[in-house]
Amino acid sequence: MVKRITRFTVTVLCFGTILVLLKGQFDVWLALYLGGWSIFALYAFASIDEDLAQERFHPPEPGADRLPLRAIRLIALAHVVIGALDAGRWHLAPVPDLARAVALPIMVVSALLVVQSMRANRFFSPVVRVQTERGHRVIDRGPYGTIRHPGYLGMIVSVMCSGLVLGSWLGFALAALYSALILRRVFFEDAFLKVNLAGYADYAQRVPYRLIPGGG
Repeated sequence: MVKRITRFTVTVLCFGTILVLLKGQFDVWLALYLGGWSIFALYAFASIDEDLAQERFHPPEPGADRLPLRAIRLIALAHVVIGALDAGRWHLAPVPDLARAVALPIMVVSALLVVQSMRANRFFSPVVRVQTERGHRVIDRGPYGTIRHPGYLGMIVSVMCSGLVLGSWLGFALAALYSALILRRVFFEDAFLKVNLAGYADYAQRVPYRLIPGGG
């Protein structure tokens, strides 16, 4: 636990320092933004076991999707960098405070949905693959009893709200691009698992909604 607390502290301090340097100032909105992601990070560090952490950050293969994971992660990083620069230095496309205030709690709740999905699903991986060596099986408990890809839903919503909370429509636009790529991944992964993971096709019939209950 001490090691996890240390990792959390170092992560938050480094992330906060980089944001302050990019933005050129530390203000209330940046404090709220860091606080929101700190809640997510603390919950994640406290909840995820080492086996899942290894799969999340160091999957043993690139997976079936041809779109590199690195490209998706770079776009996610870019929305933070551009958003912070625009909000603090460029002021090219500012977001109204009301929109930022609405987006903040949604960002936190949707980010926590990602952690809940990881807690429920020990096979939660950043790449599309069947984890034979880890005894991969269908998970239908927790949020997976309502929709098939709750983690992806949390990612899409939280990152788009992140762009708004940062205060930059440019950051939001990059977040929207990231979310579009994640949405593409949802359909690709869903089709892949129906063919390659035993029991997933039956699960898809029991839980017919990919992302939105009642909406598909």
